[in-house]
Amino acid sequence: MNAIIRFFTEAKGELMKVNWPTRGQLVRYTVLVVVISFAVAVFLGALDTLFSYLVENFLLT
Repeated sequence: MNAIIRFFTEAKGELMKVNWPTRGQLVRYTVLVVVISFAVAVFLGALDTLFSYLVENFLLT
């Protein structure tokens, strides 16, 4: 039982050392991830459409 208590005490001590992001940073990073994910999805969708068009019109004729 003593080892479990010591583990949680040490874990709490380590978590107190963590440099947690502020709310503003968290919102900014979240928006950045969503925007980049959307841009990559649009880019890959455009490539898929282009390659589908090329295959259908030039390879399957």
